[in-house]
Amino acid sequence: MKTIVTGGAGFIGSNLVDALLARGNEVTVLDDLSTGKQANLAQAAGRAELVELDIRDANEVARQVGQAAPDVIFHLAAQIDVRKSVADPGHDSRINVGGTINVLNAALEHGVGRVINTSTGGAIYGTADTIPTPESHWPAPEAPYGLSKFCAEQYCELFTRLHGLNTVSLRYGNVYGPRQDPHGEAGVVAIFCGKLLEGGRPVIFGDGRQTRDYVYVDDVVEANLRAADNPDVGGPVNIGTGVGRSVLDIVSVLASHSENGFEPEHQPERPGELERSTLDVSRARAELDWEAQVDLDDGLERTLASFR
Repeated sequence: MKTIVTGGAGFIGSNLVDALLARGNEVTVLDDLSTGKQANLAQAAGRAELVELDIRDANEVARQVGQAAPDVIFHLAAQIDVRKSVADPGHDSRINVGGTINVLNAALEHGVGRVINTSTGGAIYGTADTIPTPESHWPAPEAPYGLSKFCAEQYCELFTRLHGLNTVSLRYGNVYGPRQDPHGEAGVVAIFCGKLLEGGRPVIFGDGRQTRDYVYVDDVVEANLRAADNPDVGGPVNIGTGVGRSVLDIVSVLASHSENGFEPEHQPERPGELERSTLDVSRARAELDWEAQVDLDDGLERTLASFR
């Protein structure tokens, strides 16, 4: 199978590239390296082709899709910084919405069999009144990032209805694991791992009891592979564990790997932060035959080991 992975030099994308190569697939990576790193593709060197391009460049995206002639496009390229999305919603939209439209148009023009779009669970649902939250819950994004990802999903479904393009959107929980950057707009797991190894203290905003659905990157990669193997599944599909774990839980597990203690520093709660976010993964289980296999304790141990 021939594949394209947009954002393939990033944290999740590079792990997906390795898995695709292990399956014997041909892989072309499209990435502008603004947040992705060539080092993430070290294992893929000489086996996957890296093309540096901006996903906002419609003509170049179409040209590369035509040249690679993929059976499947895994679309992971995105602007993921929530704070940047609030500061500049237009920039966020041009990448997450406009970039997705460019991918969809290129796929349609060149007869790509399936587009697997990367989306987000918590940022789309917002403050949900149903926990765990199913795909049918009304979207209520609380930042431009969540709104742009929902709009991208809607364009995928529009292209399916209007043109018959085969698409699916995977709504991830809070993904963590090896290659996640502990600096910048990283997830709390990567940030805390970095702090532990530096001998610092983890910063918790609020009381630390806020919960998220933390899903290990290998499980997310497997969900993408299942989505490629099940072309009849469309629309949004939640990808998480179905279990909410708190920030204090993460500190507690990591503290067991510290010789000098890992006492958190509490700072005021950040405005607009969700108290609870957990995904109902019933649809993924039933239609993709997928379920997360790595629990938080094991996943944190693997992640910490990768940072050493």
